[in-house]
Amino acid sequence: MALVLIVDDSPTEVHVLGGYLKKHGFEIEAASDGREGIEKARALKPDLVLMDVVMPGMNGFQATRELARAPDTADIPVVMVTTKGLETDKIWGMRQGAKDYLVKPVSETQLVEKVRAALGSND
Repeated sequence: MALVLIVDDSPTEVHVLGGYLKKHGFEIEAASDGREGIEKARALKPDLVLMDVVMPGMNGFQATRELARAPDTADIPVVMVTTKGLETDKIWGMRQGAKDYLVKPVSETQLVEKVRAALGSND
């Protein structure tokens, strides 16, 4: 069972996204901001991180960049899940090291497909 770390400052988003993934057999952990997300990613070594962008303190772009550049977390795929839907936001997210980019609101089917694709053979 793959472990997915959801990094989002909205308890509602964590509940909704986590619910979708649990239905499909994924284990869920959550963090409420970028800094906590990095700490949990280092401690838990999740199979995948779902990263919001707009959060207090360290935003999702900064956290994704740090995860992608650190040797101990560089192999953990990050999928951005955010309300920031401009093409420039998506390009910037991918440049920070994200494997994929989803714009909220996200459907259950869309989320599960992207998570499975990002996990590749790890699922």
